[in-house]
Amino acid sequence: MAEQKRDRPWLMRTYAGHSTAKDSNALYRRNLAKGQTGLSVAFDLPTQTGYDSDHILARGEVGRVGVPVGHVGDMRALFDGIPLEQTNTSMTINATAMWLLALYQVVAEEQGADIAKLTGTTQNDIVKEYLSRGTHVFPPGPSVRLITDMIAYTVGNIPKWNPINICSYHLQEAGATPVQEIAYAMCTAISVLDAVRDSGQVPAERMGEVVARISFFVNAGVRFVEEMCKMRAFAQLWEKVTLERYGIQDPKQRRFRYGVQVNSLGLTEAQPENNVQRIVLEMLAVTLSKDARARAVQLPAWNEALGLPRPWDQQWSLRIQQVLAYESDLLEYGDIFNGSEVIEAKTAELLAGAEAEIAKVLEMGAKAGNRGIIPAVENGYLKSNLVASHAARRARIESGEDKIVGVNCFDTTEESPLTADLDTAIMVVDPASEQSVLSALEAWREQRDEAAAQRALAELKEIAATDTNLMAATLACARAGVTTGEWAFALREVFGEYRAPTGVGGAPVAVAAEPGGELAAVRAAVAATAEELGTGKLRLLVGKPGLDGHSNGAEQIAVRARDAGFEVVYQGIRLTPEQIVSAAVAEDVHCVGLSILSGAHSELVPDVLQRLRRAGVEDVPVIVGGIIPAADGEALRAAGVAAVFTPKDFGITTIIGRIVDEIRLANKLQPWSPAPATAS
Repeated sequence: MAEQKRDRPWLMRTYAGHSTAKDSNALYRRNLAKGQTGLSVAFDLPTQTGYDSDHILARGEVGRVGVPVGHVGDMRALFDGIPLEQTNTSMTINATAMWLLALYQVVAEEQGADIAKLTGTTQNDIVKEYLSRGTHVFPPGPSVRLITDMIAYTVGNIPKWNPINICSYHLQEAGATPVQEIAYAMCTAISVLDAVRDSGQVPAERMGEVVARISFFVNAGVRFVEEMCKMRAFAQLWEKVTLERYGIQDPKQRRFRYGVQVNSLGLTEAQPENNVQRIVLEMLAVTLSKDARARAVQLPAWNEALGLPRPWDQQWSLRIQQVLAYESDLLEYGDIFNGSEVIEAKTAELLAGAEAEIAKVLEMGAKAGNRGIIPAVENGYLKSNLVASHAARRARIESGEDKIVGVNCFDTTEESPLTADLDTAIMVVDPASEQSVLSALEAWREQRDEAAAQRALAELKEIAATDTNLMAATLACARAGVTTGEWAFALREVFGEYRAPTGVGGAPVAVAAEPGGELAAVRAAVAATAEELGTGKLRLLVGKPGLDGHSNGAEQIAVRARDAGFEVVYQGIRLTPEQIVSAAVAEDVHCVGLSILSGAHSELVPDVLQRLRRAGVEDVPVIVGGIIPAADGEALRAAGVAAVFTPKDFGITTIIGRIVDEIRLANKLQPWSPAPATAS
């Protein structure tokens, strides 16, 4: 028998970046030396949201969840010694994607690279930022304009670059069902392609080149049969849309091209060693089926629910990919699922559901003048659906209908050697690195040609007020030494800023307050406590200080507190401690709940506490939720935080009950004990 020809493995990446550009460069070099075949750059939140590291909102966020890149000098340091013409680089960047691509191009030119040979991806999907990650800056209209300009520029100048990654990954993390994930991602793709076509920047005969460079970035959950069928449905739908809607005749240009990060939402803090098998199963969903196999894969580390993974943890995830690709026989065969009645039926079911939802969303766009998915963003339809789906999922976990091993079942455990010393089980960013970044930024501004930088910014604003492509003016800013915050604030002056709908008000009740149930008991406690305090309703402020835009947890707390009878004050993401305290005082709340997943809790929470005390607010308990290491949790409680909740605290109704307890304790009320049930 003739030997089977093996397929080429997918690109193997790890999502990485932290502290400083120099530190991240060292990490990238080590990862490439270990056999990683592509880079995936994690930028810190100030970079993602268009702030310089010394902005008030950047405090505590610099270098936490990624690398700070404030100007072309940082980009030089980030890729020092890494030949960009030979490197496939993915950049998870959205609102400031044009800026980071410009910095990348300038550094490549300085290396002597032919920019036409650059390969890689800028995520650049702003729609899902309004719905999930929260790193949006500008309103939808200008944001789509930035995306359109980038696509038109890259098709003409960097033809191998993927200028946008339609990103359903974060939709799933925000609660999307497989049908919603397919539908909303496809609506985004359609809206982007329509915008490029209608802009007149790309000739009709070159639209096939645009379609060929559209890529997707998806999430693979642990239900790997359903997830694999989702990917097959995605591929079939993309084939249909590109052929029928855009008339693309070349099958290669219609190919569904996607990368994947398997599901970080499903990783658990409890028994985190179980995350390894979850990651493997999730990887199989996007590699087993050849006809819907990912072109690039990055896996999270087993300890991401605990904190920042160490280089060794990232190596472990890379080795998982390498074992499958090089030791197994997976790549020697065609699609092993073709002809399966089960797979075909499930794929058809997902496809039908997605097409129905796409029609509904695009109909909203048509009624608003063919604006695609944008009206469904602006009117809150999409966000409310995601909040509702997420609430339903959480309710199934709390009830035990959805089983999570080590969390709501099989939770007895031996002591884990992996987490015996939690302080060393994760990587901790040195707080001193933030100050070094700030000092370097100050030095950069002092040493650059200030007049040239200001001229470039003035030209950028002038061009932004027209419909001329913004890429040339952005490149001029990069070369003139303009900073990330200066570029973004110049465009803020022209475009304005945008606060997306929270979706909390429109979310339906996810858990019924059945007599004798936990929610009914908590509702009784809320009502009784309000009566004892002589107020109509207990008021809970849910606040998101800093730049962390992952609002899923905050939204679920807000929805369940509302269902328990609280009046909830939730103003969305990206608030300063000063704004949160002002709202707490103005609304006369009974409790302040802070949600932070970026690691900035050690800076931001004490600031809120101090401001509350200075405002004379002594009897309002402050609770905190997020990815908070045990030692940090102890420090926060010592500083005055009433309670700390982490991902292991999965019972939301129980958390709401704890909040009532803390309110009673702060107001010197007796612990709540409901009246005994009357015998029937």
